[in-house]
This record gives sequence, structure tokens and C-alpha cells, in this order.
Amino acid sequence: MKKLQHTDPKGVIMSEQTEQLTELANRISRSTIAVVDAVTQRGGFKGEELSTIGQLRDQCVQAISLVEALQQEEALNVDD
Repeated sequence: MKKLQHTDPKGVIMSEQTEQLTELANRISRSTIAVVDAVTQRGGFKGEELSTIGQLRDQCVQAISLVEALQQEEALNVDD
């Protein structure tokens, strides 16, 4: 099985698997935020759980930001 590769903005070769993992992490993060927000609105967490839930949500926001930054850099390099 041949793996497709391309070079990212920093010159690092990324495999198709890496791209798929990045996209999956993005979808997981967005879904997790949606679930956390919905359960929080319904009062589904105990007070002592809120810190951990907040950290999880913050980590998901960071993951989305990283993916969006990579996608933006890649789009800029395609235009060049």
C-alpha cells in the first residue's frame, strides 16, 4: 500500500494518515465541545467535576485552533 505524502508549511512531510488523524482530532474536539456544552446546560455535572470538564473543553478548543492554523498555512502555501 503506497502512502501519499506532501510537505507541510514547515517543510515536514505529512502522510495521508497524519492528515486523516488531524481531521479526526478536529471532529472529535468539536463533538466533545458540543457534548460538554449540552450536558453543562442541563446541569449534568457535579461541582467537583467542573474543573476537569472545563480543562477537557479547553483542550478541545486548543486542538481545533491548531488544526485551523495548519489548514490556513496549507491554504496559503497552495496559493503560492
